[in-house]
Amino acid sequence: MIYEIVLFLHVIGAFVLFGTGAGIAFFFVISNRSGNPAFIAHTAGTVVLADGIFTATAAVAQPISGYILTQLVGWEPSEGWIALSLGLYVFVGLFWLPVVWIQIKLRDLARIADSEQIPLQPAYRRLYRVWFAFGFPAFFAVLAIIWLMLTKPSF
Repeated sequence: MIYEIVLFLHVIGAFVLFGTGAGIAFFFVISNRSGNPAFIAHTAGTVVLADGIFTATAAVAQPISGYILTQLVGWEPSEGWIALSLGLYVFVGLFWLPVVWIQIKLRDLARIADSEQIPLQPAYRRLYRVWFAFGFPAFFAVLAIIWLMLTKPSF
């Protein structure tokens, strides 16, 4: 019974990471397409909040539930698919941590543009391009982790 509960929580956590990441990206990209600093600032505030509540919680819970699962099942963390999943998890974190900082900075720059009634500055556009680019490797790495969790290939 404990195994089923931990497995459920672990799978839910993986889909929260994937779904929240995809949702955040979608809404932030759409708001940026508007070019409206007020709309972007509002959306960015929600994005930062969602990342803090959902993504951060799932990111902390994933390795804990994963460790418990390996102990319950008797898998070794050095087993191929688990080791690759852990490596990809670190890889995702290396992209996600700067993205959180960038989202906060983008929110603040959009708020300034809105309050001063000026267009978004070039620094905003540069940071947004970095944020956008960082999403692709992290997104595909999370997909790979989910695939590894579901298929547990041996190599």
